[in-house]
Amino acid sequence: MADGKRRCGGVTPPDGGWGWVIVGCCFMVTVCTRAVTRCVSIFFVDFQLHFGADYATTAWIHSLVDCITMLCAPVGSLVGNHWSCRVSVVTGGLLSSCGLLLSSFTTSLELLYFSLGVLTGLGFALCYTPAIAMVGVYFRRRRALAYGIAMSGSGIGTFVLAPAVQLLIELYSWRGALLILSAFVANLCVCGALLRPITLRGDDKEVEPNFGGEGKCGSTLSPDADRVEKLESGGSPLSCTVLPSSLPPSRQIQRMCLSYDSLCSKAYRFLLLPDFLGLAVSFLFLASGCSLPFVYLVPYALSAGISHQHAAFLMSILGIVNIVGNITFGWLTDHRCLKPHRLTCYIFSVAMEGISCLFMPLFRSFPLLVPFAVLYGYFDGAYVALIPVVTSDVVGTMYLSSALGVVYFLHAIPYLISPPIGGWLVDVTGSYTATFFLSGTAMLLSALILSAVIGVRKCCRRLTSAAKETESDADQSDRFIAFNKEAASQVVSS
Repeated sequence: MADGKRRCGGVTPPDGGWGWVIVGCCFMVTVCTRAVTRCVSIFFVDFQLHFGADYATTAWIHSLVDCITMLCAPVGSLVGNHWSCRVSVVTGGLLSSCGLLLSSFTTSLELLYFSLGVLTGLGFALCYTPAIAMVGVYFRRRRALAYGIAMSGSGIGTFVLAPAVQLLIELYSWRGALLILSAFVANLCVCGALLRPITLRGDDKEVEPNFGGEGKCGSTLSPDADRVEKLESGGSPLSCTVLPSSLPPSRQIQRMCLSYDSLCSKAYRFLLLPDFLGLAVSFLFLASGCSLPFVYLVPYALSAGISHQHAAFLMSILGIVNIVGNITFGWLTDHRCLKPHRLTCYIFSVAMEGISCLFMPLFRSFPLLVPFAVLYGYFDGAYVALIPVVTSDVVGTMYLSSALGVVYFLHAIPYLISPPIGGWLVDVTGSYTATFFLSGTAMLLSALILSAVIGVRKCCRRLTSAAKETESDADQSDRFIAFNKEAASQVVSS
């Protein structure tokens, strides 16, 4: 009862306190989801040898994990909005742990597609988006820093897990390594149990996007709209809604369904924002290229004659530098001088990743691949930390959970098809050059598209402001003429 009152009344974003526990939980969620997904590429050669498959066929395993995680991201948002983030993350932890457990006993590549690809990916989807959205609810002033720390779990996890997974494979084979990873991923249930929900006060919410002259958050709303507003803030659909007991059960169910339909339609109104549409198109190209280096870095290093341990160590270097990118970009973009330019920093990070991939085929030894891992890892950490921050800047805190679900959903299909396409290019050409060129070109196109959208938006705003200034000057001129006429008439009458 007390929790229900707190959720209905609302609180101020703490910017600390229990918020740091939420950051820690999100950190562990990214370790158990994104870092484990990246380490699937270490199993690549073992899967090939055990099942006798080619590059393209084996690459579907990594593709399915990434794709299902992103494709079902809106499901995680809906479960988190309808029940709670706690329920979503605990359920996802159970599913992903069971998926890895079943994967250790599979006897065919097709079963591995389902257990490791579909089941584990679905569990990761239920955990990833709600945990990230909770950080945005608990932080406002230091949001970029909080996200930088939380998202650094992906880099730290890669740094620690990459050599650990390689060692586990050598000691216990790939089946034993998957079994141990299953127990490790079960820690998601603990993280979910610590996600305490809160609801922000009306005056602490950010301004809603203006669709056709609608008001701001916290403005006077009708009783029905007020209930929907509270539902959008993170409470369960029944936590703040009281239905008249005099209504028959069928009428109560009908009203509950109408209220939920209204909630869903309001929760996705940000899709009409031109800025968000520009982000969406750029995300499609970004997702087409960003996963390829993580899938093919280790196989590329092995093809260049580098040992297994050194190849896995490249993933560790990429992961540790990824942490530096997460935290430093989060800390820098929270400063007053860079806060208005977060989107520009994001574009710069993506462009630098694309350039580094274009030069990748020139590196054929371990000392030369280390600078690539450093450069790519740093800017990968930078843009990953800025995705939820930039999305929040565009749509506002109220729509953050739903928007992140859509953002990660847009990554799904590119994540699914790009690794097999990269593997097909390796099979056809006999080298990794075309694969890394595809990765770099896709990320550069993502940066160019977003830059073009920003340029168009700035030109439109300048034209709008110029038109307003012209109208203001015309109004002042009309008022001046009217004043002169009034003064002249007073002189004549006197």
